[in-house]
Amino acid sequence: MSQYVIKGGKPLKGEINISGNKNAALPCIAAALLTDEKVTLRNVPNILDVSVMLSLTEQLGTDVKRVDKNTVELNSNVKFNGLDPALVDSVRGSILFSGPLLARGEKVIIPPPGGDVIGLRRLDTHFLGLSSLGVDCAVDERGYLILTPPGRLMGASIFLDEASVTATENVIMAAALAFGESTIYNAACEPHVQNLCEMLNEMGSEIEGIGSNFLKIKGKERLFGTDHTIVSDHMETGSFIGLAAATDSELLLKHVDTRFLRPLQLGFDKLGITFEIFKDSVYIPKNQKKVMAKTYSGVTNKLDDAPWPGFPADLLSIMTVTATQMTGSLLIHEKMFESRLYFVDYLIRMGADIILCDPHRAVVNGKSRLRPCNLVSPDVRAGMAMVIAALATDGKCTIERIDQIERGYEALLEKLVSIGGDIKREE
Repeated sequence: MSQYVIKGGKPLKGEINISGNKNAALPCIAAALLTDEKVTLRNVPNILDVSVMLSLTEQLGTDVKRVDKNTVELNSNVKFNGLDPALVDSVRGSILFSGPLLARGEKVIIPPPGGDVIGLRRLDTHFLGLSSLGVDCAVDERGYLILTPPGRLMGASIFLDEASVTATENVIMAAALAFGESTIYNAACEPHVQNLCEMLNEMGSEIEGIGSNFLKIKGKERLFGTDHTIVSDHMETGSFIGLAAATDSELLLKHVDTRFLRPLQLGFDKLGITFEIFKDSVYIPKNQKKVMAKTYSGVTNKLDDAPWPGFPADLLSIMTVTATQMTGSLLIHEKMFESRLYFVDYLIRMGADIILCDPHRAVVNGKSRLRPCNLVSPDVRAGMAMVIAALATDGKCTIERIDQIERGYEALLEKLVSIGGDIKREE
């Protein structure tokens, strides 16, 4: 099993090019099934999750051409003959094929999707939205999803019971070819959802309310090909801001879509970290205050996650390890996934002063001197948090299961080495 060997303890400096957003690329790949015409996707991150998603779309009759490492051409001739259960299990984004296939009149039988083990990730919201469009939804004794369309889907007024990102994306794609108009209330509006809506409008959809929790979709008889660019990854941007803060480094992040940085800015303010935003880049200076802010009444502050435009759940792991290198205390409240904070046991083993109150809350007291340790990555974001922790120590750390990290961060090793990180990959 591959691992990183990291020697930390020194500031980093340099420039990082931020890659395309994985969580935007996956639904955009699925959306290519909505047309028989060529779809070109640019700024696609060259990572394992994307490769798996492309393999799955090939199984569905799509001709996939890699123009270069970040550009793909997709020509779909949809025919559902099943999907490889092993591939479906390896990436949760596989559920996103349901909406386009149902919109094209295909019955869908799909194994339960996998992905990171960060807590209960139910599919009820998908069923609620798709059934509103006329889909018959069932689960068989194996746990397989059986989704049967009535022919052409019918537009509907849909209220989602939670602002689920993938459920919103599935319903949007299904409604794009439905008869009549659909409305989705309590829709997720994360940057990757917005990017999908923008792509669909380029293909001939009429989607109103992009960026809000109320969407109006006019169903079309057909959609067309497009040449679409995947938005930059604000999660990667936040991860490198956290890295710079924890290691007292000076970094310039380039190719950043700065429209989506305000929630991150408010979160890092609570850690005593500031950064400068330019047209398409972010500069993080060194020698910052690094004192965690109190509330206006002078008590310990709280950083909690919420659906967009709240602070992103995927960055709470990064913020937790970064907070260990700040002065003061902070309550981390993970509201959305009950297993995400368990990785703090590794940080405690490294010397971090963290009280895990329950599966959702942890109090971080800093500044802690982190000790070298052998680590195991449990998921994408916690794995990146461990990389940051290792680079903040004064010794050598190993991190196993790095496939869990690299499936979400393109060329991570190369990027870290380019800014002076002492990190090697060992097989």
